Amino acid sequence: MAHRSRLAGFIIDCNTGDLDAAADFWAQALGVTVADRDAGDGTAQYQQFGDTPGDLHIEVQKVDHPSRVHLDIEADDVDAEAARLERLGAKKIAFVKRWWVMEAPTGHRFCVVRMKHPEQGEPPNEWE
Repeated sequence: MAHRSRLAGFIIDCNTGDLDAAADFWAQALGVTVADRDAGDGTAQYQQFGDTPGDLHIEVQKVDHPSRVHLDIEADDVDAEAARLERLGAKKIAFVKRWWVMEAPTGHRFCVVRMKHPEQGEPPNEWE
């Protein structure tokens, strides 16, 4: 079954006790604004940036693991995209709420998330 996917953006994972300060630093470093300080939900703390280059989705996330940056790939069929990436050599690490945490053959972690606005930004790639 055909599906579509594309780069959604970047998540800056911050092992910090002060997510506001982390978001302020990264917003100033990247020349963007903090658009939503409460972008998370009851189990995750996120702050989303606005005015990002190319309208990429960029946010900071409070985490318990070491700080790092990971990217999100958005797809209209999360399971189909995860399977496509497995065929390329990635492996599934965990299914969290609505998305797959995956690991590339290079060891980099990334997420496959639901596509929110397929009509906005660059057209998604189409896969068979």
